Amino acid sequence: MKTELATTLKRETNRILTELAAARDPVLITQHGLPAAYLVDVETFEATQQKLGVLEIIARGEKAVEEGRVVTHEAAKQRMARWLK
Repeated sequence: MKTELATTLKRETNRILTELAAARDPVLITQHGLPAAYLVDVETFEATQQKLGVLEIIARGEKAVEEGRVVTHEAAKQRMARWLK
């Protein structure tokens, strides 16, 4: 992973963004020698957000099963049929 100073980001934004778009590898931005932020391309960010959303749905489902909040396959089909009308 590439690392850039915040001051370099200010001065060379176009170059850094061009390299980021080509390599699609996150860039760590440091400020005063400490990690401050990650810079990622739009497609990577959106894909990550989508994956996190799916993981959240899976976690909610697992919690529902643990709590016994489940229905039969037939009941689930009936509930879904109402949404698909």
